[in-house]
Amino acid sequence: MMKHLLKVTSNTEIARNIFEMKLTGPGVGNMTSPGQFLHVSIGNHTSKLLRRPLSICDVDLEREEVTLLYRAQGDGTKQLSEKQNGELVDVLGPLGNGFNMDEVDIKRSALLVGGGIGVPPLYYLGKQLKNTGVQVTFILGYQSLEDSFYIDKFKEIGETIVTTADGSFGIKGFVTDAMEQSLKEEPVIYSVGPAVMLKAVEEKADSLDGYLSLEERMGCGIGACFACVCPTETRKSGYVKICSDGPVFKMGEVVL
Repeated sequence: MMKHLLKVTSNTEIARNIFEMKLTGPGVGNMTSPGQFLHVSIGNHTSKLLRRPLSICDVDLEREEVTLLYRAQGDGTKQLSEKQNGELVDVLGPLGNGFNMDEVDIKRSALLVGGGIGVPPLYYLGKQLKNTGVQVTFILGYQSLEDSFYIDKFKEIGETIVTTADGSFGIKGFVTDAMEQSLKEEPVIYSVGPAVMLKAVEEKADSLDGYLSLEERMGCGIGACFACVCPTETRKSGYVKICSDGPVFKMGEVVL
């Protein structure tokens, strides 16, 4: 477990209550696995608030800069949104098991499906898949146009299909409403989002290969507190810890 003090280089609102924070400093060079997360200390040394698990959205290894996207909705993340350039942020990480790039089949296309604040880690993943020669398609789901972000950035990587629940942008509906055409190519599925969305994606994908990254409230972030357990039918223990065994699992490995 590696602890770092990283300096804020920018912290701006890019959509409704969605902030993009860039941090720089030693340790960023180890953040090479898409799907991992950082456990971020929110307040000052007297704060009683727990750390927040934030997925890594992007990494610039040359500049030693990591990008995090988060929704400012509770006391902790609202405090985080007030961080100014030059301030130091205490982080643990990178933590968890991300998407295994060693298992990528460059002969198969990839369908990356994300909803809401589950979208960010797909950006770093998509860049790495494209660099290996994989054809990438994104399906991104948001509540509305006001809540959407990074669409143009995703389009630079591959075909990008957007859905909104209220129909204010793209296809009206949910990500599963836009999957039918892409599934005909039998792609490998990579999906990040809330459990209800992941379950729907898994059912829609049927027997296709794929990986799911679970979102969950966490305590310690390293598997010691058992705050983020999830049932599984593939392990003798009967459960997995999302923070340390995941957050990425193969489709069918966990019970959603």
